[in-house]
Amino acid sequence: MEILIITGPPYSGKGTQCNVLKELLGFEHISTGDRCREEKQNGTALGKIMSEYEEKGDLVPDAIIKDLFSKILDENKSRAGIILDGYPRTKPQVDDLLELVKSKNMEIGKVINIDVPKSELLIRAKKRAETSNRKDDASPQTHLKRIEIFEEMTRPAIEYMKSKMKVLTFDGLGTIEEITERIKDCLV
Repeated sequence: MEILIITGPPYSGKGTQCNVLKELLGFEHISTGDRCREEKQNGTALGKIMSEYEEKGDLVPDAIIKDLFSKILDENKSRAGIILDGYPRTKPQVDDLLELVKSKNMEIGKVINIDVPKSELLIRAKKRAETSNRKDDASPQTHLKRIEIFEEMTRPAIEYMKSKMKVLTFDGLGTIEEITERIKDCLV
């Protein structure tokens, strides 16, 4: 099974591009956020722990996410490929994922990094808050905190990934179709 990772700051359009690429490649889209919300909605012990962190805009601890991703990889091992959306977000998560992938005889194909300036991210965050019913999107302070966490933890993780796997960075400004074309040209 091939693993494609989509990364970038919050509100950069990762989920949107994952859905497009899912259809194009025939891979399963695994959204960390959606899976965490599913765990919370189902009232699992893991979901309750995640709720406490996410409602504050904080990242869920790596050990919890590693266990979740081990389960996700096992659930999808018969697929041609999966697209990981929102994982890994930290250097330790990069190492955790590489360890999981190696132990399960899988491989990471490419990392797609969508780059968007902070000013545009804040505009997109506001729009998403207006159109979604997600509690975690309601606060402008949460939007800023998520972007700060990305800059402090995930951007260094992306730089770290560059030494471990093939990372392709794409301009995330423009229409959905324009961004898709940029990415698609390097995948197919």
